[in-house]
Amino acid sequence: MSTPWTDPARPADERARALLAELTLEEKAGQLGSYWLRPETDGEEGFAPMQSSFDEGRDTFDALAAHGLGHITRAFGSGTLTPAEGVEHLRTLQKGVLSHSRLGIPAIAHEECLTGFMAAGATTYPAAIAWGASFSPELVREMARRIGRDMRAVGTHLGLSPVLDIVRDYRWGRIEETMGEDPYLTGVLATEYVSGLQESLVVATLKHFAGHAASRAGRNHAPVSIGPREFRDIDLIPFEMSVKLGKVGAVMNSYADVDGVPPASDRWLLTDLLRGDWGFTGTVVSDYWAVNFLESMHGVAADTKDAAIQSLRAGMDVELPETNCFTTLVDAVREGALDEADLDVAVERVLRQKIELGLLDEGFDPTADGAAIDLDPQDNRDLARELAEASIVLLANDGTLPLATPASVAVIGPNAVEARSHLGCYSFTNHVLARLEGGDLSVPVPTIAESLAAEWPDARIAVERGVDVLDPDVSGIEAAVAAARAAETAIVVVGDRAGLFGTGTSGEGCDVVDLSLPGRQADLVEAVLETGTPVVLVLVTGRPYALGAFADRCAAIVQAFMPGEEGGPAVAGVLSGRVNPSGHLPIGIPGHVGGQPGTYLSPRLAWESEGVSNLDPRPLFPFGHGLSYSSFELAELALSAQEIAPDGEVEISARITNTSDRDGTQLVQLYLSDPVASVVRPLKRLVGFARVDLAAGASKRVTFRLHADRTAFTGRDLRRIVEPGEFVVRVGLSSEDTPLTASFTITGDVREAGEDRVLTTPVEVVEV
Repeated sequence: MSTPWTDPARPADERARALLAELTLEEKAGQLGSYWLRPETDGEEGFAPMQSSFDEGRDTFDALAAHGLGHITRAFGSGTLTPAEGVEHLRTLQKGVLSHSRLGIPAIAHEECLTGFMAAGATTYPAAIAWGASFSPELVREMARRIGRDMRAVGTHLGLSPVLDIVRDYRWGRIEETMGEDPYLTGVLATEYVSGLQESLVVATLKHFAGHAASRAGRNHAPVSIGPREFRDIDLIPFEMSVKLGKVGAVMNSYADVDGVPPASDRWLLTDLLRGDWGFTGTVVSDYWAVNFLESMHGVAADTKDAAIQSLRAGMDVELPETNCFTTLVDAVREGALDEADLDVAVERVLRQKIELGLLDEGFDPTADGAAIDLDPQDNRDLARELAEASIVLLANDGTLPLATPASVAVIGPNAVEARSHLGCYSFTNHVLARLEGGDLSVPVPTIAESLAAEWPDARIAVERGVDVLDPDVSGIEAAVAAARAAETAIVVVGDRAGLFGTGTSGEGCDVVDLSLPGRQADLVEAVLETGTPVVLVLVTGRPYALGAFADRCAAIVQAFMPGEEGGPAVAGVLSGRVNPSGHLPIGIPGHVGGQPGTYLSPRLAWESEGVSNLDPRPLFPFGHGLSYSSFELAELALSAQEIAPDGEVEISARITNTSDRDGTQLVQLYLSDPVASVVRPLKRLVGFARVDLAAGASKRVTFRLHADRTAFTGRDLRRIVEPGEFVVRVGLSSEDTPLTASFTITGDVREAGEDRVLTTPVEVVEV
């Protein structure tokens, strides 16, 4: 029988209100809950923080879904199910939800999708830090579109990605999940990811809102002690861009309290700012057990009922991964501790999202028809390789690279032979298989050693592990040294292995005390360097490591940020020269192991050391750095105006020329400085960029259109303002290599930059 809420011809808001009016109090509360059917993990922590503390005494599926259910948690991403088995598993869960729902309301099925759909056999793309290194919005959008296509095909509706946290401290374990240390780069890429995923009818989820990566000492979940100005001008920027420009459908809170206020109970953040100022209309979902943490970890709630009330009133809509605290909402309303109207606000949002996803259309079948789908088709793998190739950064090169036709090579190091090192902690391999079955791979992942053998079929290649990433055994170094001495070139591949909560060297809960290479890998590098054989150092990592001890003794250094399932062939292609490197650093590479935190977004006193401190905070390789086998020259900087109004704009253009005999790609970067301001400002910040493909000898003109709004900052009274004065623009190839400099002046009065301000810097590239 047709009802107003099943009629797709009616507006979603009207349908949601009509359905809300039919629900009982218990049915309303059910829409705000979730259920996670997960396997036992033999006493280990499991897949989420402090999971084991919530395993005992859990409510059953039938109990939690007794009056309907908001979300089904990770039906695919919790066990080793084939696509057909996963579809059947999700079908069974959805049928269970419908059997308990008097009005037949399906649940939203959500999954992780940070390095691809986190399911057995699905494509594992490069980690997010590699997206940042690619500086390629187009590739990120296409990747997200394909991830969404695969997820929707098997019945999934919402993905818990992307991560918009801005890195402050390189010791933090979750750097691999971020796009780096710059809010503008992160905002641009995140907006494209959101658009791509949602084009495939899968809701994207921004996380972790907000400030998560600014935790003290780089510790997971640690408090965040930054001021409101820094919070607004750095941490909130990419979220604002993704909400306003990407029209994202979901937001997830951060675990870490910000100046004493946990985001899961912060009404200013989740309602006043997110919905009131930015116009967000989607749902806010809790990070796993974050509502419970208001009581157990933050100590701002007396019990689970208090936590539920605080979070709901703040603007939380759905409790994930299972209903733990929100089970108390019915009693809270009946006892008068919570107004039913507050409950209704969240329920209507959830219902509207289900309607927008088509879950309540008349005749909708909640089961999927994707049982036979190939989740890792060749076109996915081709894109994974293209993104990996675009993300690999050539840090240093004395001319040794490329190695087109080497006669003999020693391939040394744990990450030369360890395929898992290419994959992030939210890959199915490292997140699920590593905790259930050991070292199996979810998809084929060629190692770097295997890929080099394929790249150089006629070369004599000796392969030696030397040491493990974590094991202190150094007995293999002797064989590695012998192999290096017998070879023309030694390729030493070191770095990370992703894991969870201390089981790896990178990933969630895998924080470090300093930026030394993990385990005994530094000893291996030193031993090979001492042979005198030219060394190409390759880093396969999720974070930057200090390279000051090695950099001036290596023939070349290559940085690969967890490049995904096709990372081996991508690295091999860069080393051989088949691929001309074009990646650039989304995060600095330090010279020394301590001195954290620090990023390029620093004011003068945080950047300079002479006369201030004996510690030099500047990186060995700066943000935006990346070499090529081609050479490029920037020239002819021009500004369309020397003065603009507080609401005006200026065009900034420069000519870039490929001065070599090889086609290549270069990243043209635009930085802005505000030499005199009413509050302390960073010495420079990225405000525009463009990847430019150039044939040998060719030139193009790159033009950035910079609106006065892009100079805005949060003033002393916490209003975002455009302030008159001189502004310096620099065009270059990294944050420290900016040969072209000019300035313009904003004249007139201070202007408040409202919520409709310009958030991006459009760029045009034309042949000349």
